[in-house]
Amino acid sequence: MNEPGSISVADLSAQIGQAASFRFFVLTAAAGLYLFFLYQRFRKGRWMSVLVSLLAVAAAVYVGLALMLWLLQPRLVFYPMREHDWRPEEVGLPYESIKIPTEDGIELDAWFVPGQNASYTILFCHGNAGNISHRLDSLLLFREWSLNCLIFDYRGYGRSSGRPSEEGVYQDAAACWKWLTEIRQIPPETIILYGQSLGGAVAANLAARLAEQAGPQPAGLVIESAFSSIVDMGRHYYPWFPIRWFARFRFNTVQSVQKVHIPILVIHSPEDEIVPFEFGQKIFDSANPPKQFSQISGSHNEGFLQDLQTYQTIWREWIEHLRSSKESAPEGDKR
Repeated sequence: MNEPGSISVADLSAQIGQAASFRFFVLTAAAGLYLFFLYQRFRKGRWMSVLVSLLAVAAAVYVGLALMLWLLQPRLVFYPMREHDWRPEEVGLPYESIKIPTEDGIELDAWFVPGQNASYTILFCHGNAGNISHRLDSLLLFREWSLNCLIFDYRGYGRSSGRPSEEGVYQDAAACWKWLTEIRQIPPETIILYGQSLGGAVAANLAARLAEQAGPQPAGLVIESAFSSIVDMGRHYYPWFPIRWFARFRFNTVQSVQKVHIPILVIHSPEDEIVPFEFGQKIFDSANPPKQFSQISGSHNEGFLQDLQTYQTIWREWIEHLRSSKESAPEGDKR
């Protein structure tokens, strides 16, 4: 049920390539004719003209690819799906269907799944693809671990209104925090911010914004299979482009965790085929203590299921540590 959790750049590039096969054929034919033209000029001894022409073409191709990457960035970052493929009742999950308003007038679709005798609540920021209906495996685990969970769709995803943008999804997470603390009146110090993949950047940004405000802070922040920043991802997939110069998105997880002083758990798999393992390590190295780095095995979208026993142990031990740390803190230090 979690397969659409993230879409790789390679997958999206393949889709674009299939749609443009005819154009590719036309361009290949044109390139063949152009090379034949250059060859004829070379045979006549006009090699300098040939060299200038090749350099001009190379520059034009480079600029064209850069322009295409600029235009396609929203599709590379956001891959929303509108239709729900599954519902919580199909797997026996009790839940409340909720509509959460944002400050800029967007209505978010969300589910609140209660845990039995829950002492903590998860605010779940999902990955860049699909919608909340593709995260039922995670919701089942949280309920099994006696955790409440509020999962929401970003604007433009599932049944949420609007169109996704970087600042927009940050506002969406903030609206859900406000709903939990003000409408549901759940104590902030019992809420764990949790983000998968792109959601890791969203959850970290929310934690950073809350750190700049007076008042109670969340219990902790969990960042799973997340990238350090969009710029780092761009450099990884397109090392020949000056990504920093024309990146339209930042999603700088590293910058966010540097502002956070609540307990942080970073989870990543060295077998992640979409987000390199080193990016999870970079997030951890940039974070303030108390912090923990935990390794699982398996793929980007399915690793937590493929290595379920390890994954469960990581979560349960970390939550128990949160609980024991809070109980053992001096009365004046308890959040």
